[in-house]
Amino acid sequence: MRPGIALIGLLVCLLSGVWLTGPVTPAGAATTERVVVNRFTGVAIEGFDPVAYFVGGAAMQGTAEFEANLWGAVWRFRNEGNRASFLAHPEIYGPQFGGYDPADIARGVTVAGNPRFFAIVAQRLYLFSREANRDAFAANPERFLYEVGKRWPALQDKLGQ
Repeated sequence: MRPGIALIGLLVCLLSGVWLTGPVTPAGAATTERVVVNRFTGVAIEGFDPVAYFVGGAAMQGTAEFEANLWGAVWRFRNEGNRASFLAHPEIYGPQFGGYDPADIARGVTVAGNPRFFAIVAQRLYLFSREANRDAFAANPERFLYEVGKRWPALQDKLGQ
């Protein structure tokens, strides 16, 4: 897509009050920050409980009743136990690469992960923008993580600027 056409489309949507969500990034996800958050609410990973992926093996919504602020984001949890676990070990339970898709990072771009497409590899949570990215990553995580290791530092430096 050409940038000029995308800008015109965005302006038309804004002026008409219509909001379009593309298939690549979750609605409202900021992709210029170190942690993917909803730009209007500041909630990370669309309000999904990051600990629930480990405990329940599924993507589960957290609630506003159990929130924590960390890394400039609001995190939501299903219960106080999950909240406490996250705060004790955010490096384990928080999504790797701030919730950006590691398959896209390996290609040299930052795309917000969708909390519904996830994998836990070596006790770490990874979120993906597309199901196909998750499946490719799961087939050979070492290859992707090697590429991410080369590209992530430079991409991370650009985030939030």
